[in-house]
Amino acid sequence: MSERELSPNEQVLTDFFSAFARLDADGMKAQYDPQVVFRDPVFGRLEAEQAGRMWTMLCSGARDFHLDFGGIEADETTGQAWWKASYTFSGSGRRVVNRVRSRFRFRDGRIVEQQDRFSLRRWAAQALGPAGQVMSAPLLRKAIRRQATARLRGWDRG
Repeated sequence: MSERELSPNEQVLTDFFSAFARLDADGMKAQYDPQVVFRDPVFGRLEAEQAGRMWTMLCSGARDFHLDFGGIEADETTGQAWWKASYTFSGSGRRVVNRVRSRFRFRDGRIVEQQDRFSLRRWAAQALGPAGQVMSAPLLRKAIRRQATARLRGWDRG
């Protein structure tokens, strides 16, 4: 039985996640529109080059990384996929398995918007241990976002 042919935007997502599995940030960024908007519970909203720099930072610092992905569906303007990243979190040395649902919008054959959803509380419990389990949701979100954006700003300066 042969597999069905991928739509052009399903191919974009397949290329994006295949590059991610190889920790190839340049390959990931090649699927982004120059004006991409990225959102997730850790970094919040990142625009254009910030999103690309985030992937470069995360890929270059990944330890013991493995990615599974699937459920790729896309039409001319929207798409979705799931992915599961397993890695050692550099901030604590703890093992994390993060299950993510991503939604996408496309323009001219590129990703113009990506929104990743996952349980920040579950991620924090794995990445941060007991400290991540006891913080209230708003305090946890604020603390994690502040730390993630500071790390990205510091990484940008080299």
